[in-house]
Amino acid sequence: MIDFSSLDLGFRQRFLDHDELTRQVHAWAAAMPDVLRVDSLAKSEAGRDVWLLTVGRDPERKRPAAWLDANIHASELSGSSVCLAIVEDLLKAHAGAALVDLPEHVRRLLTEDVLFYVVPRICPDGAERVLSRRHFVRSNPRDHRPGNFGPYWRHEDLDGDGVSLLMRVQDPTGDFCESREVLGLMLPRRVEDEGPYYRLYPEGLIERWDGFTVPKPFFMSDTETDMNRNFPSDWRAEPEQIGAGAFPGSEPESRAIIEFAVQHPNIFLWLCLHTFGGVYIRPLNDKPDTKLDPLDAAIFRTIEQWGDSIVGYPTVSGYSEFTYEPEKPLHGDLANFAYIERGAIGFVCELWDFFKQVGFEMKRPFMKNYDERTRREDIIKMAEWDHDHNEGRIVGGWRAFDHPQLGPVELGGYDPLIGIWNPPLSRLEEMCSAQSRFFLRAAALAPQLTLSEAIVTPLAEGLHRVEVVADNRGYLPTFILGSAKSRSYSDPVRARLELGAGLELVSGEQEPSLGHMMGWGGNDRSTTPMLARSTVEPSRRKLVWVVRGAGEAKVTLSSARVGAVSRTLDIA
Repeated sequence: MIDFSSLDLGFRQRFLDHDELTRQVHAWAAAMPDVLRVDSLAKSEAGRDVWLLTVGRDPERKRPAAWLDANIHASELSGSSVCLAIVEDLLKAHAGAALVDLPEHVRRLLTEDVLFYVVPRICPDGAERVLSRRHFVRSNPRDHRPGNFGPYWRHEDLDGDGVSLLMRVQDPTGDFCESREVLGLMLPRRVEDEGPYYRLYPEGLIERWDGFTVPKPFFMSDTETDMNRNFPSDWRAEPEQIGAGAFPGSEPESRAIIEFAVQHPNIFLWLCLHTFGGVYIRPLNDKPDTKLDPLDAAIFRTIEQWGDSIVGYPTVSGYSEFTYEPEKPLHGDLANFAYIERGAIGFVCELWDFFKQVGFEMKRPFMKNYDERTRREDIIKMAEWDHDHNEGRIVGGWRAFDHPQLGPVELGGYDPLIGIWNPPLSRLEEMCSAQSRFFLRAAALAPQLTLSEAIVTPLAEGLHRVEVVADNRGYLPTFILGSAKSRSYSDPVRARLELGAGLELVSGEQEPSLGHMMGWGGNDRSTTPMLARSTVEPSRRKLVWVVRGAGEAKVTLSSARVGAVSRTLDIA
């Protein structure tokens, strides 16, 4: 048995930088080369590899595959740890260990009949900047926008302390004042506050400054592309969609993911890990649930049960509960690309239920938990939680600094990286474990094409009847989603009879179509004693050929979405 503890670089207790992540995945690949393959999916502009981990023996054998990605937003680091934890759990299962809390037959399914594609860090340049300087980066620290659109903030470590956080500037028109209860905590100004008043800016410099106009801080100020708006699914250019990029797939990382997805229609499950909030976000992205395909809805109801029971996160509609503005969907995001364009069970997890941990009552629609936490009482409660449960990492002090453009300012303030954007490091292991249990159950929904019976019956005059029964023993149908059934890559299952020397086909098609085959899942409305019925279509097909002679025959079932299974028959 491999000693995995000797290979562990501590990703369940802290966030690895790019070099450490690289060493971690290659250490596993060296220890289990027959199970884990590490490829460079793309090179970032700074020359860092975007690592793609393929978990499963014989990775070129096409079969249903589950995709997992993280860190498409630079500050959302805990998703990388979750990805690595799931890969480690799978490697242990391939080595013979139990697979989290799943029974043995599910371990066999996931290690023998399902591939896993894992990208633990989509934006290594951005993550490296966040880890080294602590300031906010949406995706990657790059900007190629042409033209001059006026002054903007550029993040810089002004005092050389190794981090770039916030600046506060005294200003009689300021919209903040300092808390009298919690030192350093900034509160929204009220009419009865006497001052002093402040404005808050990112620690940095003003580019294209005219000497007077101080630009409004903007989360995309010195970066161009939000990578999660750069995918060809209802993509819209700026200014309709902030951060859209120059064109769909304009970034090397997103372009590589698009190309890989198109080349791998066998991906049936696609989970994108983000932070924070503690919620799963499912389709539809641009329409109400009345437009959701009925089979798709049943699949997501099953997944929702696991989100509730295993992780404690609700599952919400992206359109109904997770838009920044009501009925104004986001455009060009990766999970929607996976669901709409690639026919996979594509959805998002916002890791780390910060609001619940602080003790807030959860609001619905879910976006209200972000929008409506601005009361002074709520902000003070966050600071108290930080002091009691997060070692005071978020709320810090302020120190004087002479800014080269603005004059006297104070630097410091808040560092939300650990505690808000990501969980306290002491909670990382707990998060990894819960998400692994959840995701591997979802992966167990895979379609499972099987040649369950093959009977050769002698007939007269050297003839033989070849009878084969094909099953789909998985939860999902061979087309995966009802909304994907008509897609060109959702081809029906076909059979092929290959005859060796000494055999000839007498009757039956050599390559008949079996059509699509339903799985056993999707019947969640007719399962109670009130009126229990098996409402799903039968998942079996029978094929019959008559051949003459003696020799070896091979029967293969295949489709782009579920791969291929074969059986060789000896005909005497």
